[in-house]
Amino acid sequence: MGESDLTSRVNVEIPAAARMYDFLGGGTNNFPADRRTVEDLLAIAPSSRELVGQNRAFLLRAVKSVVRDYGIKQLVDHGSGFPTDRNVHQVAQAVDRDTKVVYIDNDPTVVLHSRALLDENENVRILDADIVAPAVIRERTDGFIDFGEPVAMLFVSVLHCFADDLEAAAVVQESVRGLCPGSVVVLCQLVSDRADFRRQVTGFMRERTQGTWGRVRSRDEVADLFDGLEVQEPGLVDVSEWCPDTEVLTPQRSHEWITYGGLAVVR
Repeated sequence: MGESDLTSRVNVEIPAAARMYDFLGGGTNNFPADRRTVEDLLAIAPSSRELVGQNRAFLLRAVKSVVRDYGIKQLVDHGSGFPTDRNVHQVAQAVDRDTKVVYIDNDPTVVLHSRALLDENENVRILDADIVAPAVIRERTDGFIDFGEPVAMLFVSVLHCFADDLEAAAVVQESVRGLCPGSVVVLCQLVSDRADFRRQVTGFMRERTQGTWGRVRSRDEVADLFDGLEVQEPGLVDVSEWCPDTEVLTPQRSHEWITYGGLAVVR
């Protein structure tokens, strides 16, 4: 899809999850509607900005582990979001320069910025696609990604954009189906132990995004998304505690919600 087609899809009046995430992370790829919604969200969930930092750090630690510890040189990043100062391919290629990365997003502003900043790397592809269609994604990446070799499928803070549990599970299962043994899945999403909070934030986000956001889940519901996969140590955890770079963990100041998940192997 050309630049003009992507630009025509941008709606600055309706908040978008990717642009809200960008604003929470200190980025500039956002609009007033995104910023107003974030400020209102922070009144409900003060730790939201903190969670973005923890989530990003988890992603980069997981990517490094995928390449270094599991020897995987092909990564598919679902719902990749805006490029930042340390991108998935930069972390992966710092371990092995031949690592290939496919970034997938259906937000037109994300795709435009990604193409502008990342297209110069021959081992990187940016795909304008909806992750709800794994078969289409595989068809469009086949040839660049060798599915006869292990692949890392990344679903980092994207599945809470699905309201339906069956749909979220189907996306993971269909993406994993046919991957060779030794492939991995990195998956996490927003969870809360409080049912009232899950309902409040889910309702708030759905209303503001006009139905383009999914829901906050419980830990058990996220664990169900790993069905059939072999979860690796340290298991499913608050991602700030997943293989931290140091033994000193910074405690989260408020605990209305966390990002919960881990890494699993396809056997």
